[in-house]
Amino acid sequence: MGPETFHLLSQRLLTTRYRKTIWHNLLSGIKQFQLINENDCVAVCLSGGKDSLLLAMALKLLQERSEYPFTVKYLSLDPGYTEQHRKLLAQNIETLGLPVHTVYADIFRNAEASSSPCHVCAAMRRGYLYKNARLMGCNKIALGHHFDDVVETVLMSILFAGEFKTMMPKVQSKNYEGMELIRPLYLVKEKDIYLWLNAMGLKTLSCACSVTQSEEGGARKMIKDLLKGLSKKYPAVYSNVFASTKGVKLKTVLSYQDLDGKLVSYLSEAEDE
Repeated sequence: MGPETFHLLSQRLLTTRYRKTIWHNLLSGIKQFQLINENDCVAVCLSGGKDSLLLAMALKLLQERSEYPFTVKYLSLDPGYTEQHRKLLAQNIETLGLPVHTVYADIFRNAEASSSPCHVCAAMRRGYLYKNARLMGCNKIALGHHFDDVVETVLMSILFAGEFKTMMPKVQSKNYEGMELIRPLYLVKEKDIYLWLNAMGLKTLSCACSVTQSEEGGARKMIKDLLKGLSKKYPAVYSNVFASTKGVKLKTVLSYQDLDGKLVSYLSEAEDE
């Protein structure tokens, strides 16, 4: 399938078959969280996985149909992929027919040598993406995290970190002034991304991280399997966990951090009363 045919098929599917499940949710997330504004220049970060491929095609279509002008550019980071992964990524980029700027970095090897490989890998990848997106003239980077990622992050933070937090729809960079990270697929469910992927006839990269592979998927896969199991009996599990991020009742928690990062305990609240 050539790029032009691929684009037409993607456009047709997003605006017909997956209009409600993907296209509508993409637009709702962008509008609700004000992710893309007039004259923004957004770098779509292509990892080669299903989520970033959908994001690239969806934002291309949005740019063509938007009521206000904004620019989309495409950035791919190779953090140390195997030759098999590099080959598949190159094939997908060719199929998309988009002008993708590729950056090579020895991230996996450095991260694996750390006592906290996942944290180091995420921080290094983010830094490379911000740096190169800025060099491309962009003020935002767009990642392919979706609804399921958001829900899983809530449970991971509770069970493995002893805190309540989630993955935000947009984040201001602390180290790159004026740069922002956005997640346009925030309200799009993973099962619908798989359906789109299969309809497009695409084969995508699996996780290339040797640390995650050695742990049989790691903590996130454990949480993913837990949620899938629970949802078979309680279908509202995903939506309820997501809703909890908007329904925090501060009077019923022992402590919380205010906007300045200061810890506020229920004891200090009681003393004020």
